Amino acid sequence: MKKRYLFAALALALVFCLSLTTCKSESGDTDDSDDFLALVENLVNVNFDTPESPQGFANPQISAVDLVASITIGWNLGNTLDAHPGGETSWGNPKTTKAMITTLKESGFNTIRIPVSWYKEAKSGNNITESWMKRVVEIVNYAAENDMYVILNTHHDEEIFKFMDKNIGSSKKAFRKIWAQISYVFRNYNEKLIFEGLNEPRTVGGPKEWQGGTAEEHKNLNDMHQIFVDTVRESGGNNDKRILMISTYAASVEADAVNGLTLPTDTSNTVNKLIVSTHSYSPWDFAGMANGPKTWSKNDSSNAASITTWINRVDTKFVKNGIPVIGGEFGAIDKDNEAVRAEWAEFYVSEAGKKGIKCVWWDDGGNFKLFNRNTRTFYFPQVHQGLMRGAGLAQ
Repeated sequence: MKKRYLFAALALALVFCLSLTTCKSESGDTDDSDDFLALVENLVNVNFDTPESPQGFANPQISAVDLVASITIGWNLGNTLDAHPGGETSWGNPKTTKAMITTLKESGFNTIRIPVSWYKEAKSGNNITESWMKRVVEIVNYAAENDMYVILNTHHDEEIFKFMDKNIGSSKKAFRKIWAQISYVFRNYNEKLIFEGLNEPRTVGGPKEWQGGTAEEHKNLNDMHQIFVDTVRESGGNNDKRILMISTYAASVEADAVNGLTLPTDTSNTVNKLIVSTHSYSPWDFAGMANGPKTWSKNDSSNAASITTWINRVDTKFVKNGIPVIGGEFGAIDKDNEAVRAEWAEFYVSEAGKKGIKCVWWDDGGNFKLFNRNTRTFYFPQVHQGLMRGAGLAQ
């Protein structure tokens, strides 16, 4: 898949960009002069190991609902490319190899979410370095060559993406610049590559950081989502029809966050191409608190409701209205209770699946570890099997 940027290709790209009637998002807050080619000029002459021309879609008219239906269960490459401000291994995980990704595919996962922190590699005018982009491409290719669905996002970029009025102008410009570069480099991949605009978009330290956000933050976040969609759509290749993921405030399942999300306008498609992304480690005291309870049972109505309540909320708001949902992060830390966590995992994935919601385990290599990347085995085989049963892949 070696790319050769010849003069003719560059000329065509220039003609394409100049033919665009506008390079602004509909929010109107980006610079009129920032035409698309100018946003990506630092990467135009770089040889990336990406498809030379647009790969064919299995179904050119695929909708977000159809694509999500093909996802079974996913795994997050956590605390790796999103480690910051250091490099890939700075948070204690080994360098990612294709063998790791192959083992995950063979173990039942058909989807991998690749969180990436970009700000640390884009400090000069928000131009992403060639070396960093090449490493991201390399890992995306590990999954693509295993015929996996890939969710590629921006993660831990709160240094440059902010959601209060006082910061929103510069934030929007940085957001457009970063996504112009990502979407340009990855424009020719097939439908199995999904772009997720933001991870857990929020005001760090804000009064409602984890309680659903404020009206001011909701408005600004919704504007950012519009910029994301507009920027991807104008980037060429397959991106005019690529499936995109849109997060609630902080990816929260709280009512304020769910109700505060307004999906962006996507006029380039006749079918819905948007997925809503949410995260829920529920119930938190069991799943995320080291000193919380070790027990959980699906037969306890309050235990079960801690999961089914948020599932029903997003089902009512989105799924029943033709907007699929992916639970982009979930997990439960080890408290020497593997059998209980296996029951929890099976119930969680199964209940979400009944509504068409697919789940992606958060594996940070630490508290939420599941897959031993060094030995390519599972720390907790019972939990792994619980996930597979919940996804309908095992008995």
